[in-house]
Amino acid sequence: MIGIFRKMYPDDIRCFLDHEDPWQLLVATILSAQCTDARVNMITKDLFVKYPTMEDFARADLSEMENDIRQAGFFHNKAKNIIGCANMLLSEYDGQVPSGIDELTRLPGVGRKTANVIRGHIFGIDSIVVDTHVKRISRRLKLTKEEDPEKIEYDLMKAIPEEYWISINLWMITFGRTICKAQSPKCQECPLAGYCRDFADRQHPARHRKTV
Repeated sequence: MIGIFRKMYPDDIRCFLDHEDPWQLLVATILSAQCTDARVNMITKDLFVKYPTMEDFARADLSEMENDIRQAGFFHNKAKNIIGCANMLLSEYDGQVPSGIDELTRLPGVGRKTANVIRGHIFGIDSIVVDTHVKRISRRLKLTKEEDPEKIEYDLMKAIPEEYWISINLWMITFGRTICKAQSPKCQECPLAGYCRDFADRQHPARHRKTV
């Protein structure tokens, strides 16, 4: 399976969220919850000009920040968390984004997914990021039976060699956006169809019929 992904994506895939430093990636990842990366990049293009430093975010007016990020959805909580993050980082971490999973998940609005994005793309720490694409594809490819993202993360850590943890995130996200879509997946052109539970179910529906 890894070999097929490597053939599909022979070139390195960069992080889909535009950023210039760890703090910007943290903000972008918080904004990306239930929002497309493309829309986040549109928002942060202006946001990082208006608030060029972590200190600027920490001092931001909550209502104004909500308006600035409104298009990202869930803007009340996201604005509160971003300002809270900035203040906590300045007061407890000397303005530096930490690399530890425990330290990162202490920050407002930062769960394991966001923490692992930072760990992988900023610090080069091999980490599994479970987003909607990774969840769907890992279940279809029978790498997990779980629904909970954290349990899926641990299953993938067992199934995928550690050296590919960062790559598998980007491969699966790209694969999920282009071929293995939630609706109308392109199974006939998928080189991983032989591994897919859903494809097998469609090919042999009788296996799942109840006998009378």
